[in-house]
Amino acid sequence: MTSQTVAVLGAGGTMGAPMARNIQNAGMRVRAWNRTRERVQALAQDGITVVDSLTEAVDGADVIITMLSDGDAVLATAEQFTSAARDEAIWLQMSTIGIEATDRCIAAAEEAGLAFVDAPVLGTKKPAEEGKLVVLASGPDEAREHVEPIFDTVGQKTLWIGDAGKGNRLKVAVNVWIVSVVEGAAETLALAEGIGIDPELVLQAVEGGPLDMPYLRMKGTMMMERSFEPSFRLTLAAKDAALAAEAADDAHLDLPLVEAIANRMSEASDEHGDEDLAATFLLSAPNRA
Repeated sequence: MTSQTVAVLGAGGTMGAPMARNIQNAGMRVRAWNRTRERVQALAQDGITVVDSLTEAVDGADVIITMLSDGDAVLATAEQFTSAARDEAIWLQMSTIGIEATDRCIAAAEEAGLAFVDAPVLGTKKPAEEGKLVVLASGPDEAREHVEPIFDTVGQKTLWIGDAGKGNRLKVAVNVWIVSVVEGAAETLALAEGIGIDPELVLQAVEGGPLDMPYLRMKGTMMMERSFEPSFRLTLAAKDAALAAEAADDAHLDLPLVEAIANRMSEASDEHGDEDLAATFLLSAPNRA
């Protein structure tokens, strides 16, 4: 296959920038666009073409990646670029936007005559930089050969799970586990502190057993140290939790834990939204001041 031209829309974000670099380093031609140009200017040093407009970004591109913060941002961007995309271009939607927004993207792609691949990722800043994300891909079989070189570059594993739309559905479900672990750790360690137990002893108690996990240790350490340099911002975790609560409601499921975590993270993000999602701990921690 000849080298593809890939437009990365949202290339100034925590995930978009390293993904753009990795795709460029793999020998593909990358054009980078971001709503705030200053956030992508540094990508030019990596040989990436930084553009001012969406039309410039997608003109003649083989694959158009959207990696934006939420469904509204993706759909607003799509309204501007779909008419400028070339025939047979593939819209590779890699943002976590939930079920309803993904269905709207599918409809917009169909109306514009674009192939649509729904492929959100599991992972945060460091895995994105290292090309070790997990890609949850869904879409038409005929698009695979065009997007798999991209997936091989940004990720360590790709799961193909069926028709477009199933990728974001799986991501919504997996996100419930992620936010449950973080909120569970927050309240567990806050309780330990509050009743006079060194929270490090909690991690020691589960170490090496079936309740132990690297993610618990990573987020738990951040909580104990009150150090919340973001690998994934709390405001985005709150968005993801809200998408899960919305999906549960639409499916007529009674998931009180999901609803409680969504409310909790929404409350925490009001004050700590730009910190790591582990900062939800600060709502529960003793001696918060």
